[in-house]
Amino acid sequence: MKRTGPTNVYLRRMIRLLRRAYRTHGAKIWLAISEKLDRPRRRRIVVNVGKIAALTKENDVVVVPGKVLGAGEINHPVTVAAVGFSKNATEKIARAGGKCLSILELVELNPKGKNVKIIGG
Repeated sequence: MKRTGPTNVYLRRMIRLLRRAYRTHGAKIWLAISEKLDRPRRRRIVVNVGKIAALTKENDVVVVPGKVLGAGEINHPVTVAAVGFSKNATEKIARAGGKCLSILELVELNPKGKNVKIIGG
């Protein structure tokens, strides 16, 4: 059976733009994230807010190449970039003083990918 990759147009565009950012800026983090996003749907990454809280410090910048769900608590401000967020996760991150961004917004803000952590998978 031939592997076709993601059929979601938004996700395919994101993968293409991440690979372009890697070639333009030489930041290997964007290539690694694009490879994690180019997986079959059943192998996509899902991370809970509690795991983000456990693995980060205050004011860290984190990328989740998948979806962020709202299980757990977070009590310090963190900037989280992901493909998608549940409503509960967005509320908890904002309540802690953090920000929720799309991965492409993070690429625009930090094209070199300095001080960015990948969480999940």
